[in-house]
Amino acid sequence: MTRILVVEDDTDVALALRILFTRAGYEVVPAADGREALRRLFADGPDLMVLDVGLPELDGWQVLERTRDMTDLPVLLLTARGDEGDRVRGLRAGADDYLPKPFGNEELLARVEALLRRASPARWAGAAHDEALRLVPERRSAVWRGEEVRLSDIEYRLLQVLVRNRGRVVTTDQLLDQVWDDPQGIGRERVKFAVLRVRRKLQQAAGTLESDPLEAVRGLGYRYRGDQGV
Repeated sequence: MTRILVVEDDTDVALALRILFTRAGYEVVPAADGREALRRLFADGPDLMVLDVGLPELDGWQVLERTRDMTDLPVLLLTARGDEGDRVRGLRAGADDYLPKPFGNEELLARVEALLRRASPARWAGAAHDEALRLVPERRSAVWRGEEVRLSDIEYRLLQVLVRNRGRVVTTDQLLDQVWDDPQGIGRERVKFAVLRVRRKLQQAAGTLESDPLEAVRGLGYRYRGDQGV
């Protein structure tokens, strides 16, 4: 059965969502605050998250950021705020869809169904991406060929975006948007130098300059190509 993590601190709204999704044939995993949401995310392995922005403990923006550090699980944001700025912020932060309150039940179900149809099984950043690399979100590090590589927040997010798109070119503009939240592309050289830093750290960990899973694609961007077995 498809499992939906519902993160909502308003007990009346949470109950209504639970009834709505249960009647639609979904299994509901409830969480009343941000910290509980992250615990249930690990423990229950949901297929989709419905996330309220206004939460105690950790707010919805923080939950979304930490979720995106770990997985590409589909996330639908619910919020009382309906202005364009919040919608843009949510989508840029990694939300897959956005629905302001009050909302209609049929529209909510339709959006959930659409997200589930488009979604592949969620991938987790802590899982092995090949025999050589594993990301460790709680430590902001990577294990490359058996050696832990400590990364800055920017370096970790850069590697995570490239790994999530394994085999596909991620353009410089996309990296600026997703890693630096800079969609206008100001300071494009920062991408080049961040990639060079990550490469150097991976090479040092492996003890060889030829150990490099990142590929520069001239004029376009960068690609994670995986372990080449060097």
